[in-house]
Amino acid sequence: MGFSQRNCTMRELHFSLALLSVSGFLLRFGWTFTAPDMLQRKWVRIAPHVVDTLLLTAGVILIFNLPQGAGTAWLWAKLAALLGYIGFGILALRGAGQARLLGGGGALLCVAYIFVVAYTRQVVPF
Repeated sequence: MGFSQRNCTMRELHFSLALLSVSGFLLRFGWTFTAPDMLQRKWVRIAPHVVDTLLLTAGVILIFNLPQGAGTAWLWAKLAALLGYIGFGILALRGAGQARLLGGGGALLCVAYIFVVAYTRQVVPF
C-alpha cells in the first residue's frame, strides 16, 4: 500500500470515527431527556472515550502526514472548535434545563464548523 493510499485510508478512518463520535453524542444527549438511567451504564460511560481517543490518534497521524505540518491555521481552528465541542458537550450532558439545550446546540454548531473547516481547509469557510 502506497503512502497516498495509507493517507486516504487514515482519512476515511478519521471521518468514520468522527461520525461515530457525533452519533454517540446525539444518542447520549437524547437519553438525557428520555432515558437518563442509560447514561449510567458502564459501556455508555466508556465507549465515547475509546472512540474519541481513536479519533484524536487518527487526527494526529494525519497531521504528521500533511506536507505543511501542524502549523496551518485551519488545524488550529479545528482544535479550538474541538475544545468548544467538549465544553458544550459537558454542558449538554450534565446541565439542566436551558443550559442543557444551549450546550447541545453549541456542541452541534462546533461539530458543523469542524466538518466544514476540515472539508474546505479554510478558517472562515462561509
